[in-house]
Amino acid sequence: MDLTPYVDNLRQELAVAADAGGDDARALAERLTAPLESATRLTLLNALSAAMGEVTRELAPGSVDVRLRGLDPEFVVTPPPASEPFQETQEPVAAPAAPAPPPPPADGDDGAMARINFRLPAHLKVRAENAAAAEGLSVNAWLVRAVSTALDGGRHTSPPGRGKDSGGRGFTGWVR
Repeated sequence: MDLTPYVDNLRQELAVAADAGGDDARALAERLTAPLESATRLTLLNALSAAMGEVTRELAPGSVDVRLRGLDPEFVVTPPPASEPFQETQEPVAAPAAPAPPPPPADGDDGAMARINFRLPAHLKVRAENAAAAEGLSVNAWLVRAVSTALDGGRHTSPPGRGKDSGGRGFTGWVR
């Protein structure tokens, strides 16, 4: 995503506002625009990161990460693991019992995301970072997936385009 049009738009808006203040204000605005460009880009990146954090909370165990490529951010979408494909058999087989529905949320729990502080021994933190990097995920997204997998009885498959055998492919684009 190219941030240049947004930075240029802010520069133009500052110039228009400075024009109303006369020559001194215009000269000050011209001196401030160059140093403010990096601050503007950083602020936009912070806003994008916060927005993708909210999107990730809605997609869990999938995720959306913002990565910086040069001066421009890139979005990396990791969809949740796909469910097991349907397999047709030639002999009729009794259908397995349907899984029990999840328990209703406890009083006051609306299913929203929660933040926790997680203390981890340094050697495990390094291993978690390495495992997340190997799958092309943030550590947070990797931990969410690990907890989800552990709670779902170990059922986990790597999503398309991730993992050691995928060749490092990823998904980029906008999320709706």
